[in-house]
Amino acid sequence: MMDLKTYGYTEIEEIQGGLLPGRVTELRRERFTVMTERGEVTAVLKGAFYHNVEMRVDFPCVGDFVLLHYNESGDSLIDTVLPRRSKFSRADYSGHAAGYAKTVLEQVVATNFDYVFILSSLNWDFNVIRIMRYLTQARQSGGQPIVILTKADLVEDYNLPLTEVTLSIPDVPVHAICSHTGQGLNELDPYLMPGKTVVFLGMSGVGKSSLLNALMEHDVMKVQEIREVDSRGRHTTTHRQLFMLPSGAMVIDTPGMRELGLFDADEGIRAGFTDVEEWFRQCRFTDCRHHAEPGCAVLAALADGSLPHERWEHYVAQRHENKYVQDKTSYLIDKRARNKTAAMWSRQTKKNGGWKK
Repeated sequence: MMDLKTYGYTEIEEIQGGLLPGRVTELRRERFTVMTERGEVTAVLKGAFYHNVEMRVDFPCVGDFVLLHYNESGDSLIDTVLPRRSKFSRADYSGHAAGYAKTVLEQVVATNFDYVFILSSLNWDFNVIRIMRYLTQARQSGGQPIVILTKADLVEDYNLPLTEVTLSIPDVPVHAICSHTGQGLNELDPYLMPGKTVVFLGMSGVGKSSLLNALMEHDVMKVQEIREVDSRGRHTTTHRQLFMLPSGAMVIDTPGMRELGLFDADEGIRAGFTDVEEWFRQCRFTDCRHHAEPGCAVLAALADGSLPHERWEHYVAQRHENKYVQDKTSYLIDKRARNKTAAMWSRQTKKNGGWKK
């Protein structure tokens, strides 16, 4: 029998009801691959998961630890999703990915990871602001963010962008690597210890598949060529999957995301901009909006250079985006509630024979 601890499972209390613990390693549509002490099994969800599609946040995701009813001759049945120690979410209003209502507000991308590798390539598409947006959501997730600058062989001097990132986020480790030559890969060894889980995040074309192939020491993912005109690539990862590395660490690879929507990121923003919010306590008024109020410490810091304008603009931009997401979330929740009320009223009216003239 396999020791599930190699997949990061740490629960030691007795499990009731004959349920079998496991970790979700792959998701394709509504079919799950789960690693258990009895080996790899395929599983589906029990019906209760579908009764309230608005709670799709509780659907199992790659990285989740679950309890299932084991079936040795067919699909096992996932009964319970165990508490998550970390999760990465993004705002999602389409609902197309899972085929449910278009008012789904949160899309869980990965769970139960220790490190978030934020990948950004050192080609023409290099963008520090985008890295900072990923960083905010990574901090919100509960994992430790690590910035990985890929394709170091494409620039004459990668120390310039490396310094730019380091100055922008001085409290986060930053590494420049080249997956094809192996340059800098040894710097990642401290994060890739047995039982640890890493999640890859980054836009398509940044080299996630190449890095995974290098860490796996053989090709497990197809690599697409990027477009010369804008240094961007097509999506090479089409589904989420957990890979076991030779080192004993695990990697969760996710489909490339063109845009990362901040979702419920208050804590992540606060953690990433503590230097900015420190000024708020020095303002004369506790409800200062930092626009033109007298005694505003933020305006004074911006004027004398204590608070860089670019830093303040990054903070304001992320606050605005997060507010937009939350406002839209509230609107959709209210809309669903109104639609439910209207539907119930319509059914009741029909039951009572319709309008009386």
